[in-house]
Amino acid sequence: MSNWRVKLLYDGDCPFCRREAEWLKRRDREGRLALEDISALGFDPARYGLSWAEVRGVLHGVLPDGRVVRRVEALRQAYQAVGLGWLAAPTRLPVVSWLLDCAYGAFARNRAWLGKMFDRPCKSVACAVKSVPSRRR
Repeated sequence: MSNWRVKLLYDGDCPFCRREAEWLKRRDREGRLALEDISALGFDPARYGLSWAEVRGVLHGVLPDGRVVRRVEALRQAYQAVGLGWLAAPTRLPVVSWLLDCAYGAFARNRAWLGKMFDRPCKSVACAVKSVPSRRR
């Protein structure tokens, strides 16, 4: 039986996404973070009620009850799960939360270009898919 508190659906082809996922996993001493690489063969976003465009557009987290969180909220949940909730706590403030979601959206849309700029290119063109508007659940 798994005791994860959040499962991050991250893009293993994106060097930034992969690095953050690996960093979080190293800090997960209690096994409360599950990672699922959306670039892996056999990954099916429909299993979570999502489309390919949605999972490629922004980071998603799945909670044990099946709810899906996106963008910075997915990262907040992951940080909380690995015991770094204190680090993400200020990001819950309304104005800060809104600003970070906007900044994250810009990052997600431009991660392929940013990767090239920092000599960390994406492994596939899927990494560069434009973000789609998130559906509220």
